[in-house]
Parts: sequence; C-alpha cells; structure tokens
Amino acid sequence: MVRLNLTLFAVLIVCALALVTSQHRSRKLYVELQKRQDVARQLEVEWGQLQLEQGTWALHARIEKIATRALGMQVPPAARVRVVAPVAAEAKR
Repeated sequence: MVRLNLTLFAVLIVCALALVTSQHRSRKLYVELQKRQDVARQLEVEWGQLQLEQGTWALHARIEKIATRALGMQVPPAARVRVVAPVAAEAKR
C-alpha cells in the first residue's frame, strides 16, 4: 500500500509540474501574441499613412505643375488630341 501511495504521489508531482510548465508557456506565448498584434497595428497605421502620401504625390494638379515647370511640357490643343477606342478582347484572339 505504501508503494502505491508513493507511486501516486510521484504521478501527482509530475502532473503538477506539467501543469505549471504549460501555464507558464501559455503566458509566454500570449505575451508574444500581444507583441505581434501591436506590431501589426503599427504596420497598418504606417500603411495607411503611406497610401495617403502616395495619393498626395500622385495628384493630377501636382504632376501637371511639375511637368510644366520642371520639364517644360504643355497640354496639347484639343485639335491634336485623338481618342482611340479600346479593342474588344474577342477581336484580339
């Protein structure tokens, strides 16, 4: 009977240590998850800022101003503009 009690006590100790170890690991992984989610939120904010900046840099008025001032380009007169109709996808085949 004593041997059975010692065996059960040893099993109990092993189970308790396994429980503590798994809880510790779970907490560490949760902290890591929180850090990764914070980084993801920061990257989303940065992505939004970059999209806004790209939209600002690509404004038609800004591009036209640079083209006229820096490159000396001009808008062609309406008589020189030709509109080309798109070719249907079936006609290409």
